[in-house]
Amino acid sequence: MPEYAPLDIPEHPKLAQNILHFARALRKAGMPVGTGRAIDAIRAVEMAGFTEKRDFYWTLHACFVSRPEHRAVFAQIFRLYWRDPRYLEHMMAMLLPAMRGVQEDRAAQAGEKRAAEALLDGIQPDVPTPESGPEDDIQIEIDASLTMSSEERLRTLDFEQMSTEEIAQAKRMLQTLELPVAPIPSRRGQRALSGGWIDGRRTLRDAMRQGGEIHDLARLSPRPRWPNLVVLCDISGSMSQYSRIILHFLHAVSNAKGAGWARVHAFTFGTRLTNITRHLNQRDVDQALAAAGAEAQDWEGGTRIGACLHSFNRDWSRRVMGQGAVVLLITDGLDRDDPDKLAGEMERLHLSARRLIWLNPLLRWDGFAPKARGIAAMLPHVDSFRAGHSVASLEDLAKVISRPEDVGEKARLISMLSE
Repeated sequence: MPEYAPLDIPEHPKLAQNILHFARALRKAGMPVGTGRAIDAIRAVEMAGFTEKRDFYWTLHACFVSRPEHRAVFAQIFRLYWRDPRYLEHMMAMLLPAMRGVQEDRAAQAGEKRAAEALLDGIQPDVPTPESGPEDDIQIEIDASLTMSSEERLRTLDFEQMSTEEIAQAKRMLQTLELPVAPIPSRRGQRALSGGWIDGRRTLRDAMRQGGEIHDLARLSPRPRWPNLVVLCDISGSMSQYSRIILHFLHAVSNAKGAGWARVHAFTFGTRLTNITRHLNQRDVDQALAAAGAEAQDWEGGTRIGACLHSFNRDWSRRVMGQGAVVLLITDGLDRDDPDKLAGEMERLHLSARRLIWLNPLLRWDGFAPKARGIAAMLPHVDSFRAGHSVASLEDLAKVISRPEDVGEKARLISMLSE
């Protein structure tokens, strides 16, 4: 357990009330803490005593934490509530907009934003207003992104900056958002009452039990086989805002039961390729994305799409693409490498995949045209070209991912290339 500042004991402590408030904060942060656990925690502290800080921590930990993914949230709330004398000022600073001199320079740790929101339940920080200048007729251009509706703001918000309520809303949206995929018919069969083909072996075995007489013909139908979902997500500087949201969505898809996919493989790329599949298998979204971001050292860096696709085709294609995988490529296509090399790697990826779908956030612009060399080199080698900048675009993807006839905006943009 890390070292913390000394804990100041008040002259007239109200330990039971504080533990109840601490339990409410844990429940607000998403942990399954009920009244029974709060009562057990008070009784446990009475039995264990309040002399050793480490014993107090692990006593509450044993009463409230029942799942591994809740450890990080519990540790953050415990630190802010019990151990940090300036926890209120610290949490106020985290909830303020990112302005220099107000918010702390360090990035929020996994679960820290949720802990701050849970402890400040209902408290709104005072946002400082700029002093008016001597001239009132000066026109100031401001970023209006904070004035959009709550739903639109949630759809484009960085997942590390989401509050507890926003995370709950995003989870509800992502839980209803599925990627239904049609199964692939295989050559292996399964028992069927009608249709399909005759199962000669089972028919003869049944006939032997009836003295050699064939009464019914056993039949087989194709056994469905589910494909893999392979995701290649660009995490360069121009794609960081979108890749964070899409990785949040992929975490929900990876942990959804009965989604239909055999496995979900996720890779990030900027200047190099990184496999983050095992991180997305963690149940807690904060821990999963924090671990994925820690392993991907090229976050918000440059872009080398051709070199990264070459690494994937050489090292990973045969491992994850052998079952008729559907590939999602999330990138803006802004690459400065050799376009011929990029086109060759895209062609190889297209031939290995059952279906290759390209999500490009630049399609949010009405006047988008494939003028960049990277986009022009990649576009002919995809099956579908669609926007990928919002939850609405992911909803559209879910509707058409199993439609082989869907090409998105590819046909229109290919005609622009031929002009």
